[in-house]
Amino acid sequence: MDDAPVTNARADSAAAGDAGHEIPGIYRPRYELVAEQILQLIGELALQPGDRMPTENHLASRLGASRTVVREAVKILSATGRVSAQKGRGLYVADGESMLGARRWGGFFVPTNLDHIFMLFEFRRLQEMQAGRLAAKRASPSELRVIEAAVQTCRHGFNSGNNAEFDQGDDAFHLGVAAASHNFFLVSAVREARMLQRQASVIGLRGVGGHADAAVDEHEAIYRAIRDGDPETAAHATSVHLDNTLEDYRREVQRRVFG
Repeated sequence: MDDAPVTNARADSAAAGDAGHEIPGIYRPRYELVAEQILQLIGELALQPGDRMPTENHLASRLGASRTVVREAVKILSATGRVSAQKGRGLYVADGESMLGARRWGGFFVPTNLDHIFMLFEFRRLQEMQAGRLAAKRASPSELRVIEAAVQTCRHGFNSGNNAEFDQGDDAFHLGVAAASHNFFLVSAVREARMLQRQASVIGLRGVGGHADAAVDEHEAIYRAIRDGDPETAAHATSVHLDNTLEDYRREVQRRVFG
């Protein structure tokens, strides 16, 4: 996998010190961090929908990032309806009506509605199978290390009975695979779907309960397939993992209904 292709953003990042931020169990690409910084800047400048934003050059200088990484961050913000990039005119704060993701889906997603939870898993299954396929083709050595570290974090959390550590590793694993797909739409979709799923967890309905031990091994199987560059095995292992997690939800529902 050392010869895996990299995007221009990654190559430029390496040259300009724009590497993603990595801490134990969590990795986030630099362009995601810059996207959040841009949103913070919009707030600091008190910009309103329709207001013109600083240019990409100005943003790059102000945020200490390369112009290429800023451009990738702007693409994410445009795709999620936060920024409007108008050709020949510049960047503008968008009105949010075209928002993609949990903020928009949250308008109709009801975490207590079991049909909604099951549909969310159908959606996760499709997007994460594809993320696994692409990751098996595109993952860089550093991205593989992030995914492997997340597997170990989950395993340690399970073995030590530390649910918070397990959850941290679980998040890092799924987002790490999405990041390794090199498709920021998938990264956004995976992140937002997991945010919706956490709403169900807040009300006490959780998956990965009785099958947490198996989930650790399932993560390992997905990682091995990605590491070995086997797209279809990665997709199949992802399907097995999400189907088993959904079955955990079903068992929890039955327990609540029938005692």
